[in-house]
Amino acid sequence: MEAFTTTLPDALLLQPRVFPDDRGFFAETFRAAVLAEHGITEAFVQDNHSRSTRGVLRGMHFAIGDGSAKLVRCGRGRIVDVIVDLRRGSPAYGRWEAFELSDENLQVLYVPVGFAHGFVVMSDVADVLYKQSAYYDPAVERDIAWDDPDVAIDWPLPRAEILVSDRDLKAPRLTEIADDLPFTYAA
Repeated sequence: MEAFTTTLPDALLLQPRVFPDDRGFFAETFRAAVLAEHGITEAFVQDNHSRSTRGVLRGMHFAIGDGSAKLVRCGRGRIVDVIVDLRRGSPAYGRWEAFELSDENLQVLYVPVGFAHGFVVMSDVADVLYKQSAYYDPAVERDIAWDDPDVAIDWPLPRAEILVSDRDLKAPRLTEIADDLPFTYAA
């Protein structure tokens, strides 16, 4: 597995080795020892799977307290996955980066603790699979607005084609919650 740095410190884009043949392909998408070689040492304790249709946007979510790191991949279809650095003192604080994840490129995005995460579905349907380093707990779940003008994520679909949940429609702007965020950047 190859690891590629991103413009946001500590986030990584991982490219598994793919072994295609006339039957299809095989790819190993998770091996703790290989991830540790790239500095990813969290114990992942929960797997999640979502299915969404074109235009569905889920995010921008994160967990407070100890936080939760994620390994995100798209098992079917194509998404644009976006992360935002929320760590106080980070040279990339408040900045976002987007990645196309698909069933063709098989890439895996490592989202460290202290980042908001979300995605929008670009294909007719997409299955998104992700591992978390902490169990889901609604008491620590938080979000920022997917359309926060200060963060200014450039989503690849027109606003009229984007479908979001009530929760995501009511999410606060980053400036409204910045003083309460527990994340700090460790250089």
